[in-house]
Amino acid sequence: MEQSPSLAILLLVLGLSQAQMDHSGPAMWTDHLEAVDITERILSANNGSDEMLMEGDLVVPRTRNAMLCMQGGNSCLWNKASSGYVEVPYITEDSRFTPSDRKEIEDAVQSFHSKTCVRFVPRGNQKDYISFESLNGCYSSLGRIGGKQTVSVNSVGCIFLGIIQHETLHALGFQHEQTRSDRDQYVRINWSNIDSDMAYNFDKQNTKNLNTPYDYSSVMHYGKTAFSINGKDTITPIPNPNVSIGQRQGVSTTDILRINRLYSC
Repeated sequence: MEQSPSLAILLLVLGLSQAQMDHSGPAMWTDHLEAVDITERILSANNGSDEMLMEGDLVVPRTRNAMLCMQGGNSCLWNKASSGYVEVPYITEDSRFTPSDRKEIEDAVQSFHSKTCVRFVPRGNQKDYISFESLNGCYSSLGRIGGKQTVSVNSVGCIFLGIIQHETLHALGFQHEQTRSDRDQYVRINWSNIDSDMAYNFDKQNTKNLNTPYDYSSVMHYGKTAFSINGKDTITPIPNPNVSIGQRQGVSTTDILRINRLYSC
């Protein structure tokens, strides 16, 4: 049946509108975000950083070994108040943050409130606190180090829910999943695909695993090609190499369980 000119024009307009919806604006941006895992974003943001980092985003502190947080006591943990909540004072005063950046940080830290006893509270005069800042990358110290503790979430490459949660979990005392003491039962590290100068980033640590299972879906797990020199996988899940690793969204159920166990929620 022959279409009238007016119907043909209407169909053309609808087609153009649909094309714009499919290939521009928020829909395309959301797809792009989901296509890249958190590790890739963090390592890319930290490329060329002048900060001394271990495992890609852990600041090496001057006061203690970065890899020794929960060993020999709980000196690196945040204190539990008489209310039963673990209160972590924080600020987001960096002028480089936009209102939208601050909202994303606020949403990320408050995401812990509903399922754990950790409470991020605006800093008053507390001595120990986290200062979220837009520096040259995405990184954090491991656990509470005392005084002002900087968590860098650069406003250009780090303001995503999962990345902010990842760096915040470092500040709470959590290490990367693939460095835990029993990792060789669950993943194979492909050393031939890693620059020998970067191999230390895959050293196993004497971690406190809190009687929780290895978690491929943890927001603290590297992606399969982290630190790859040839595009091939540096981490292979075993026994099933097709298991997905490398988060794109946020904390897993096991991440939440570990927070609650570590801080006796």
